[in-house]
Amino acid sequence: MIKYKVTLTQQEREELQEIAKKGSHKSQKVLNALILLNCDVGEFQNNKSVNETISNVLHVSMKKIDRVKKRFVEEGLNVALEGHKEGRVYKKKADGEFEAHLVALSCSDPPEGFSRWSLRLLADKAVELEYIDEISHETVRKILKKTN
Repeated sequence: MIKYKVTLTQQEREELQEIAKKGSHKSQKVLNALILLNCDVGEFQNNKSVNETISNVLHVSMKKIDRVKKRFVEEGLNVALEGHKEGRVYKKKADGEFEAHLVALSCSDPPEGFSRWSLRLLADKAVELEYIDEISHETVRKILKKTN
């Protein structure tokens, strides 16, 4: 197992101490700040603590301490305090042109045998007219809700 060493600058220590002192932060952020302050092996640390002591005092697992230290060393202070950065990016299927076609379609007369357009009918018709490759009725609902 890799041992990560946390070495904080004076500015980072002051920032973490402010987070730990003031109660306006999320509890996990305060815990992570306390973990980093106690794990510091830099020149500005007066008394060094071992993971077992930190674990007992803060009532956190050894794994949590290791995860916070790893995040600090590999990804930086902000990620170590806040947790993982958001990794997933959602690609938007429907562009403005498609939305315009969908709104125009919903304002037109419904197919024969129906009194009005349903979301599923709109989705099927949009695919049939090749406005888009595939779309769910829920996406159609969200697009039409935006136009109100």
